Amino acid sequence: MTATNDDASPASSAFDDFELRPGQEPLTPEEKERFLARVRGEGRTLTSDEMYALFGPPPEPATAAPDYGVVEEMAVPTIDADGLARLERNFFYDVDGAPRAGPPLVRGIIFDFGDTIASLTRPLDELMAEGARAADAYMRATGMDLPEDFYTNIVEARRFSEEKSAEEAEEHLADDAMSFLLQFFGYPASRLDPVVLHRAVDIFYAPEMTAWQLHSGVTDVLQSLRAAGYKLALMTNYNCDRVFQRTVDYLRLRPYFDLCLSSASVEYRKPDPRFLQIALDRWDCLAYESVVVGDSLLEDIRGGIELGAQTVLVRSATNAQVRHDNELHIAEVVPDAILDDLQALPAIIRAWT
Repeated sequence: MTATNDDASPASSAFDDFELRPGQEPLTPEEKERFLARVRGEGRTLTSDEMYALFGPPPEPATAAPDYGVVEEMAVPTIDADGLARLERNFFYDVDGAPRAGPPLVRGIIFDFGDTIASLTRPLDELMAEGARAADAYMRATGMDLPEDFYTNIVEARRFSEEKSAEEAEEHLADDAMSFLLQFFGYPASRLDPVVLHRAVDIFYAPEMTAWQLHSGVTDVLQSLRAAGYKLALMTNYNCDRVFQRTVDYLRLRPYFDLCLSSASVEYRKPDPRFLQIALDRWDCLAYESVVVGDSLLEDIRGGIELGAQTVLVRSATNAQVRHDNELHIAEVVPDAILDDLQALPAIIRAWT
């Protein structure tokens, strides 16, 4: 609220009929200055109400600290010999100068599959062409009318699907790729027999499934790590989980691993850390207690780094694209260790543990 001079006598100022009260409308700076000048001219000090009106409410009164009375000194705790021994064992490993083993820093190891622990014994292009011809012949035998040289489209559909999977970090399934291809050539989903579709995919992948061979010494490495008490998982980017599981059994790998999983089973893939996190959840293990081992910087090592795990690059890649990507990104995706031979892995793990 602001007073005016319209009706005031010449001897009176703008504040003659103005009562300052806490809570009233704030004065403008000009009004404050005129009021202070008047006060100074009258030779008096501001009242409390006038100060509050000009400069705001008074500060809140300080709250007195609670009185807890006299705090008695705590009695010195006593500890018996057994309690002291437990403290030494669990917390003070070197209390007597002799170091003792604490909890392990590494509890679980996640392995990639292709070109990390196993490689193909024949070129992939050759295996895909062989499998595609067999799948083409099988579908024709069921009465399906397919274009000439249809098998070449099966190979191209797989290549396209794998490129999209890598680009989008989301697994495109082998069954879906075959289904979309057949729909493109005039077979709508309503006419496709799912049994025929799945069997055609299995036949397409069969030559590849039986062409995998374990690297030298892999079973010894796995046995050594397993015997030392480490949890082991086999996790790979692959677009058909049932084919991958058959490959695991074909190579007799399952007894060594707590978990064998492909990205096709969850439809997201490395380097997405959610995929690798599945193993940690299964083990009730923290990321820093795990090690990710693989041949690809962009998929395995980057995925492990984003997870928060320690990482080991195995330089055994036979895939030309992986070798090229590794050379291109070695300065920006840095593993904790690099091995040329997987048989050196147990020594690395022991050192970290």
